[in-house]
Amino acid sequence: MPMSSPDSIAVISDFSLRAHNTFGFDVCARLACRVETAGQFAAAARDARVAGLPRLVLGGGSNIVFTKDFDGLVLLAALTGKRVVREDGEAWYVEAAAGENWHEFVAWTLATGLPGLENLALIPGTVGAAPIQNIGAYGLEMGERFASLRAVELATGEVRDFDFDACRFGYRDSFFKRDGRDRFAITSVTFRLPKAWTPRADYADVARELDARGAAATPQAIFDAVVAIRRAKLPDPLALGNAGSFFKNPVVDAATYEALRAQQPRLVGYAQPDGRFKLAAGWLIDRCGWKGRAMGAAAVHDRQALVLVNRGGATGAEILALARAIQLDVKERFGVELEPEPLVV
Repeated sequence: MPMSSPDSIAVISDFSLRAHNTFGFDVCARLACRVETAGQFAAAARDARVAGLPRLVLGGGSNIVFTKDFDGLVLLAALTGKRVVREDGEAWYVEAAAGENWHEFVAWTLATGLPGLENLALIPGTVGAAPIQNIGAYGLEMGERFASLRAVELATGEVRDFDFDACRFGYRDSFFKRDGRDRFAITSVTFRLPKAWTPRADYADVARELDARGAAATPQAIFDAVVAIRRAKLPDPLALGNAGSFFKNPVVDAATYEALRAQQPRLVGYAQPDGRFKLAAGWLIDRCGWKGRAMGAAAVHDRQALVLVNRGGATGAEILALARAIQLDVKERFGVELEPEPLVV
């Protein structure tokens, strides 16, 4: 009997995705397989059992809204491993496999004496999803620490390397969220962590938390502060289904910002390097009276208006209906369009 290749894949039919999306939507995939090596992504490209089927790479499922069963192949990214690949006089270069838990990876970098990612603590999901969304929080964008990534083209199995420019990072955006969507599976990401560390502690919530703790702005103190802030504000997906921040913070030009501020003196906005202003979407939603409101089992979290939650049994369509109602209210009151963050499938 011939031995199976270490890169062969085991395909499962009618696979439940309920435990693989943080909203807890009760949907299934026509086929699914667990991928633990880059070679298995390539093997899936050649496997006759899945030829011609749509493919979806799924990590932690923390940024996705399923509106129905997925009639294709779900590739469950489970690649693990992390290491310092090299260093120079200015930085360490740290590589992590796509299936590594993001928060655990950030904690590991600090424990290893490699600061620089501490502001991104406790963001749900995996390392492989971080570049897709260009995750960011509390004064730091992942792209600022990005060096390169490796990915497999799903149709051909070809391995490709992407540098910063090729990823085309934007605000919660990248090549992999647009032109590269459904085309590539990220297998590993390499980060550049500067040796000349400087704190990012001027974000208001972080500064307040550090002050309340009487703590200096060290990497570990910032990490601990961010963890405490996120735990206080954001619901645990294991207890209450959600995908974190559901909407992007809208960015408007200076004239629009000043006009809005004339009408709303308490408007929360942050100046951007290009002269525009980023508005706090949660503040806009709260001012429209949505915090804590529900439409059936789909609801707005009572402590953070930017978070939509599944109170039990909500469907993706119901979450999207709630999101649309919020968008319409914000547009009518402020003239501002809110754009959802999660991928809708």
